[in-house]
Amino acid sequence: MHETDLDWIRGQFPALKLEVNGYRAAYFDGPGGTQVPQRVIDAIGDYLTRSNSNTHGQFATSRRSDDVLAEAHQAAADLLGCEAREVVFGANMTSLTFALSRSIGRELASGDEIVLTALDHDANFAPWKALEELGVVIRVAEFDRETCTLDTDELLALIGPKTRVVAVGYASNAVGSVNDVRRIAQAARDAGAWSFVDAVHYAPHGPIDVREIGCDFLACSSYKFFGPHQGILYGRAELLERLHAYKVRPAEDTLPDRWETGTQNHEAMAGVTAAIDYLAELGERCGGEGDRRSKLQAAMRATQAYEYELFGRLSAGLLAIQGLSFYGLRESESLNQRTPTVSIRLADVSPVEIARRLGDKGLFVWDGNYYALNLSERLGVEDSGGMVRIGLAHYNTAQEVDRLLQELCEIATQ
Repeated sequence: MHETDLDWIRGQFPALKLEVNGYRAAYFDGPGGTQVPQRVIDAIGDYLTRSNSNTHGQFATSRRSDDVLAEAHQAAADLLGCEAREVVFGANMTSLTFALSRSIGRELASGDEIVLTALDHDANFAPWKALEELGVVIRVAEFDRETCTLDTDELLALIGPKTRVVAVGYASNAVGSVNDVRRIAQAARDAGAWSFVDAVHYAPHGPIDVREIGCDFLACSSYKFFGPHQGILYGRAELLERLHAYKVRPAEDTLPDRWETGTQNHEAMAGVTAAIDYLAELGERCGGEGDRRSKLQAAMRATQAYEYELFGRLSAGLLAIQGLSFYGLRESESLNQRTPTVSIRLADVSPVEIARRLGDKGLFVWDGNYYALNLSERLGVEDSGGMVRIGLAHYNTAQEVDRLLQELCEIATQ
């Protein structure tokens, strides 16, 4: 990604002009939700101005709503590499996962097994663990405490003849570790089980191809890839058609309507299309050619390369700070096995105090467990405030990273 591309990128995001106490805001809070380009704001406003109606009516605003929804499904399909009818929109990834797990639960019997991981956000843990009330057995793959990475071989050893679902995160929202989802999905398929991938954290950082992964289901959220609050679920068409969808009776039984019962958030779906079109334009600027899918892949490859470079600068600076605990992969040769997200602690300073002091300087980071409760508990930090999470996005700069490092050094030495 060239410097001119970065200038263009930052010009797309009006929130980057925000100032706090005289400091320009630097957003390192992306893992909890990214900022949005102006075109997303415009698309939402335009929908509410020109198209605000329910669907399937015989008048102009309703027809435009039908078009907005169709465009959003196709845009998300281009991003994920699937068919538009395999895309389900919902309030958020958590709600969609609970809805899917409830339906899958109807297919399970007492003694059936589900494999989960201790590395995941609780949205990819609690919905499946809730099926224990049906007599389902939950098996949990642990992670290495030093590197905060899954032992894939250990996870695969948990998959057996009784396994029905394997749920895994594409990348940890707390420490950035990227999992071998393709290998895990293949192992699940070989065992006759279904695979569910939580790609919420990974989506803004790298290309996704559900066909290449070979997963049965994959969930993400446009709020994490520069769009509005909107959950997105991919499911193989034959499974979405087969599973029982809890819906109101008048709702159509075709895909994806049977899974989108009730009125959807139309204005947010307009924003999703705008966010994906922004990424496609970025891909074109980075040399991508052809259809939207090809440009999106180019955008995410360029994003990945830029973020690797930026995170190398961040991680080197963090590791040089005395008394700092760094959670996750740290060796430079391992950077391609993680997203640019890291959690840290400083000796004798609570995470909430660090986040507050940085926030007062216009440096936005998260403190706590970020719903990665199992990880926080196993690292022994849950009862002492969790950790400080720093996450980079493609709109961050080296100058912002240096500002953050300077402030952390001052906090560590005071």
